[in-house]
Amino acid sequence: MRLLSWNIHKGIGGRDRRYRIERVIEVIAKAKPDVVCLQEVDSGVPRSKMHHQPELLAEKLNFAHSVYQRNVSVRDGGYGNLVLSRHPLRWQHDMCLRLNWRKPRGAQLCIVEAPKGPLLLVNWHLGLAEIERRWQVSTLLESKEFTEHAALPTLIAGDFNDWRDQLHGESFADAGFTHVTSPISSFRSFPAYMPMGSLDKAFVRGELVVRRARVLKTVLTRDASDHLPLVLDFDLHPTGDVSLTIDPLDVDARDPGMIDVDAADPNPYDSNPYDPNPFEPGPTEPTEDG
Repeated sequence: MRLLSWNIHKGIGGRDRRYRIERVIEVIAKAKPDVVCLQEVDSGVPRSKMHHQPELLAEKLNFAHSVYQRNVSVRDGGYGNLVLSRHPLRWQHDMCLRLNWRKPRGAQLCIVEAPKGPLLLVNWHLGLAEIERRWQVSTLLESKEFTEHAALPTLIAGDFNDWRDQLHGESFADAGFTHVTSPISSFRSFPAYMPMGSLDKAFVRGELVVRRARVLKTVLTRDASDHLPLVLDFDLHPTGDVSLTIDPLDVDARDPGMIDVDAADPNPYDSNPYDPNPFEPGPTEPTEDG
């Protein structure tokens, strides 16, 4: 199976700051995933032409099954997390992960009825503060909705906002999870135009083996969002060789839209790569990052 996880930044470009949802659609279509975990998906917001992106993406990409979780409300609409699946979703639960007065955050828990058996999938977008993220991880791992499905193969993916890569060494390891997006030097995903931070991660547990993991760093992915997408190929209930292939850069040289950014355009950016919010507010709606 193949999973794609991506903070699509509402379809707003990583360098030109333009709303072009068709670029997001093209990237996902080229990757051909079975399951998609998206963050910062707009619904009914002026900056994204009032599009209901969950329905739009499901329709254009021909996904029969989808669930949407709105986390943040802005003006007439809001944005949040979206799971798209080729396979039926037997169960789903939206978990609130807002800590006190901080920005609303959430996790989607789904059971995917995959061909080789059920998979517990978590798609989330964690907070900007380390203490907030630690609380969010503990809240998920200790929740009844999560622990009652502990026997299932489990995959947790999304935007962890974990700049210093602190989460894998404590709560996740204690709960039996394997960090499959490591070392961080091979999985830098933000900002898309000059990746410095490994913010988009995945953890697995149980009878699930990731065969290949990579960040898609191309001309198209750089322009489509402020994050780069993460792609995992994995097997449920595997047999035989269980080795993991890590690709720091995934490029199809035959595709003009899939050219190595570093080779094609070595240093075209004036923006500060350490700026957590490099996008200016749009004319009708503030653009929030993180």
